[in-house]
Amino acid sequence: MATRRTFLKSSLGAGAAAGLVLGTPRGAWAQDSVQARNKAVVKRYLEEQGKAGFAAVREASQAPAYKQLRAEFQNLESNAAGSQLAALGQPLRTVFPDRTDTIEHLIADGDLVGAVTRIQGTHKGNLFGIPATGKSFDINEVAVFRVANQKIVEGWFMADEAGLLMQLGSRLPARSDGRMNVPPILDDTRDGNDVLNELLAHPADTPAYHNKVMVAAYKSANRPAGILPDRPGAPYDEYLRSGAKHLIDRSVELGRTATKFGDAFPDRRDRIGYALAEGDNVMMQFRLSATNTKSLFGMPPSNARVSSWEIGFMEFDGKRWKSAWFLGDDLGLLLQIGGPQSFLFGEAK
Repeated sequence: MATRRTFLKSSLGAGAAAGLVLGTPRGAWAQDSVQARNKAVVKRYLEEQGKAGFAAVREASQAPAYKQLRAEFQNLESNAAGSQLAALGQPLRTVFPDRTDTIEHLIADGDLVGAVTRIQGTHKGNLFGIPATGKSFDINEVAVFRVANQKIVEGWFMADEAGLLMQLGSRLPARSDGRMNVPPILDDTRDGNDVLNELLAHPADTPAYHNKVMVAAYKSANRPAGILPDRPGAPYDEYLRSGAKHLIDRSVELGRTATKFGDAFPDRRDRIGYALAEGDNVMMQFRLSATNTKSLFGMPPSNARVSSWEIGFMEFDGKRWKSAWFLGDDLGLLLQIGGPQSFLFGEAK
């Protein structure tokens, strides 16, 4: 692949490039076939969510020891747990009876399959303590699955809960004990430097590998020179969506644009969970890890530890990093810093 060799030499230097050009790995065709089957399993699973026959599809698709690592509405579910809200909540099939899930991106890497979906529906039941509003919604969700022997063994989900509540004109409902449950912070990620070093230690001459190296380098504080483009600002051409979109948009609405999002977290380091690459696309799951020592859009600093999920979906065009799209857990971040719900959702009615 002459074009990839040229890219390696220009990006990493001739010496490093020589160590990375290994040719096509053995068994690549067999691996491609496994990944295609894994994507087919996940595609069917996602497209049937919310439909009447989903229970049968779920049973056929999931392994007996299936583990759900994160729920799609984790903040709502955690807030309701152990309170009267949990008893009020109805099954999601009842809450969103006309729900449709449209796959926007699907990417496979090894035994992992990542997805970006668009969820649409109408709120017609009690959602973790939020009575039916009758309003329609249109949000994104991201998910990562681990597949073995054509069975889903792990599932990780994150829906745009802040966007959902804003469209429903609602907020996290109050518990009778006055508490607000925040999902626990788990040590389930790795430092970006470790991920990058592991990739560089096992090189492959494929577009997917080189693209993943670039994205991992972007999240690494001690990356070698030459991996990312030598230019000011972000390494990608188009910034399609901010991970903190709702928080930033509300800061504009409230006239609190004197500071930037990152100013609230001077010690920010992003820790990587999953990193998937296929062809010209890379999907990376990471936690924004920092301490809230400065004001976030006028909200006083809480000095609280923050570990908030984001997913990035990146597209490449040859050696050019074409675009980056992010979905973050705006609601979870607000809860972790102890910020008022009124910042995102306005004053309670």
